[in-house]
Amino acid sequence: MTRAALFDVDGTLVDTNYLHATAWWEAFRQAGHTVAMSAVHRAIGLGSADLIEHLLGADRDRERDAGISAAHSTLYATYFERLPVLDGAARLLRTLAARGWTVVLATSATGPELQALRKALDADDAITDTASADDVSEGKPAPAPIRHAMELAGATCEETVYVGDSVWDMKAATSASVTPVAVLSGGIPREDLVTAGAVEVYQDAADLLAHLDTGVFSRIGATG
Repeated sequence: MTRAALFDVDGTLVDTNYLHATAWWEAFRQAGHTVAMSAVHRAIGLGSADLIEHLLGADRDRERDAGISAAHSTLYATYFERLPVLDGAARLLRTLAARGWTVVLATSATGPELQALRKALDADDAITDTASADDVSEGKPAPAPIRHAMELAGATCEETVYVGDSVWDMKAATSASVTPVAVLSGGIPREDLVTAGAVEVYQDAADLLAHLDTGVFSRIGATG
């Protein structure tokens, strides 16, 4: 039996959601758009194109999308050398790997951004593979990123848990028919995550680690 532990990264393992929100807010401001910071925060977890669509709508000047996305990337890159890892994140990945779980990251991050996140996390010894936005045609909340990560792990839906911090994560996991587990470290309210499909909700990676023997990870493990 292959048991797959799939993880979102931003807001789940690395404390970057508010850094992203600030960078996106400034990128929109530079392009002449006033977007509420709270709305930007709730959109974090979507891929760049989907995030812009979600916040600016379909009637925007689409020719400016690339410039907005590039501005966000440039602004966010200034944080690359100081990305804060969430408490217990690396220990959680290593503990799961040691227990026989195949750990795969499923994230909207790509290229230098993904490299910076993995460098900050410093847990490559526990990570089997990474499914990034470059690998699929649709990002979360579509199930494609989760399904691709499952393929990389060689696991079935019944053998897979996906851990994330956003509504988009929970919707993607539900659509992919895997078990969705949420953490509150991304700043999204518990009730929103449960409504989107989360079967368990923890404060953060450290809290999930402390409950590995009593939560969904122990129940799936018991079937192998």
